[in-house]
Amino acid sequence: MYLLGFIGVGNMGGALARAAAVSTTPKKIVVSNRTPEKAADLAAELGCAAADPKTVAAASRYIFLGVKPADMAGCLAELAPVLEHRQGERFVLVSVAAGLDTAAIQSMAGMRCPVIRLCPNTPVGIGKGLVAWCGRDTEPAEEAELAAAMAGAGLWDACPEKLMDIAGTIGGCTPAFAYMFIEALSDGAVACGMPRDRALRYAAAAVEGAAALARQDGRHPGALKDAVCSPGGTTIQGVLALERSAFRAGAAQAVIDAVEKTRQLGR
Repeated sequence: MYLLGFIGVGNMGGALARAAAVSTTPKKIVVSNRTPEKAADLAAELGCAAADPKTVAAASRYIFLGVKPADMAGCLAELAPVLEHRQGERFVLVSVAAGLDTAAIQSMAGMRCPVIRLCPNTPVGIGKGLVAWCGRDTEPAEEAELAAAMAGAGLWDACPEKLMDIAGTIGGCTPAFAYMFIEALSDGAVACGMPRDRALRYAAAAVEGAAALARQDGRHPGALKDAVCSPGGTTIQGVLALERSAFRAGAAQAVIDAVEKTRQLGR
């Protein structure tokens, strides 16, 4: 019996499996994928096992369903005979599908088995991720066991299910927004004469440091911003340029639009 089984190891499923291998013995992990070669490559990288999806579902305590929302019903229909055979034992379905709540997963599975819903982001693969989670019909010991097994992912935070669509957006989409910001900062530096590789390294390091300080300092981001803006200085000029471009309004609207899209996926 495996502790963690991954069905679907694309960008997100693969990142979660890599995080798991940091804090869990790889021999307790099994991975599968629609393309078996992809699962085999990841298994070789992590030192874990690879198998077909039905074997993963039959032999894992926590079954990660790393499939797209539109494919979830079909995936669970294929696994239904295996899961029905296991109804006499305890297992947990772990879904990473955007927009699908825990009740929907149980309905698609055709049984009231324990379900944990995750909203992770790709930085979990390097231990710097955010994973919001909620459970249905789970026991505290199971929630604690999964949290310990996935400690290598980064911040693991319990979240009310009514906020999970928002959590999935602010966590899952923000890396893309941040990459755009880093690229734009480096574009500006290149325009001023800095080589691209150095500009990217500096921009990424500056954003990373600012995020770390925001988490640790405790002050409002506006106060941290004000602390950098000396009267008549360079930073305030840049801040005004961002304001003229509706930077904050654009970022807020990106989150709002992405949350709405997430909710549409679950309808």
